[in-house]
Amino acid sequence: GRHAACGRRSSARRVVGEEAKTMRGRLTRRMKAEAIVCGGAHLAPRMCPATSRYRSRPVARHGDPERACKGSGCNHGALLGRGRVGRLGLGAPRAVAEGEPVGPESSIPLGDDNVWELDFCSRPLLDERGKKKWELLVCNSSRTFEHSEFLPNNKINSVVLRETLERIVEAQGGKKPRKVLYFRTQLQTIVTRALNEMQVKAVASKRCFSLMSWLDERLETVYKPDPGYDPKVSTGFAEQEAIPKALKDALRGERWFFVQMDWKSLKEEMKDVLEGRAFGEIFDPVAQTNIGVTDDTLIPGIAVFSRRAGPLAGWTGSMDLSNIKPDKKRACLILETGVNNKWEYAAFEKTEENIAEAQAWETAKNGVGGLHFLAIQDNPDAEVCAGLWLLLDRPLPKI
Repeated sequence: GRHAACGRRSSARRVVGEEAKTMRGRLTRRMKAEAIVCGGAHLAPRMCPATSRYRSRPVARHGDPERACKGSGCNHGALLGRGRVGRLGLGAPRAVAEGEPVGPESSIPLGDDNVWELDFCSRPLLDERGKKKWELLVCNSSRTFEHSEFLPNNKINSVVLRETLERIVEAQGGKKPRKVLYFRTQLQTIVTRALNEMQVKAVASKRCFSLMSWLDERLETVYKPDPGYDPKVSTGFAEQEAIPKALKDALRGERWFFVQMDWKSLKEEMKDVLEGRAFGEIFDPVAQTNIGVTDDTLIPGIAVFSRRAGPLAGWTGSMDLSNIKPDKKRACLILETGVNNKWEYAAFEKTEENIAEAQAWETAKNGVGGLHFLAIQDNPDAEVCAGLWLLLDRPLPKI
């Protein structure tokens, strides 16, 4: 039926099969987005987090019949666009340096290999004396560089770590990383002291996605086959589940939609982040062992709209985003940041239909190994994407 005015919610018809294939909207030549279709559930816009009112779904633009679901009465449109990004005085993100080679569009790598990921921890391995072995793992985002080294457990200190890292840097041509991510906050003192002495920024972050994937692999291929492997040996490091906290209004948009986008189009959009035209963080899913995506793979996401999209994207980028997850009990989206911080990001009315739609989005996310994204722009019609974050829902490593 026709959509009601702001403050009233229109009914969302279920769309499946061949009809679902017609749901793709188009805003520009290069950008596509659509309402989620998963498990037969049509995911509609959610509550405006700033005003606690529902906003009507955008209508098909300029009478274009391809921007509506055929015969469904649904008139949703494309939700994301491309264009130059106005940063509105917040300062520019990293720009491509003058003279820096940028190859063909398809050859631009995802992620930033000037960012290293580090883990320095005991393993479920016992030496000949029955003592736990300690290991240092270091890699870059794409895992084109990996270093593993066992260290004596009587030399676990910042001096030894710094000396080892300096040797690794020298072996890599002497170029230090721009920053180093680590996720075990219990070792914060050792890691930050070692890196500070090297004048390298240390960041506690759950975005160590490549490193975590590598740890998952090593558990099966290195640790378990080792004669000293003991599954009962604990690393002694465990994160307590965080309780979601209220998010400041300045970090909220005015409305938001569930969306999804094919991987090819999403890669095109991510170039704005790589080339410094948009805020955000991305990574290469190829480095993740449990994620296999092709150009046609649909990636679920959250599109947030705000008249102050530039400042909102800038402040959002300071939070080190890693995951967004619907919380059916709280009837809201939970934003995960840092290593173990959770925030109530956006609310929706707690109805059976809304809960089902949130579950359908979560199912779509699980279907692509937890891969999803957050996009921030002015409005559904804008050709500006002020911020884009590629996120991953995954647990911390088992070791």
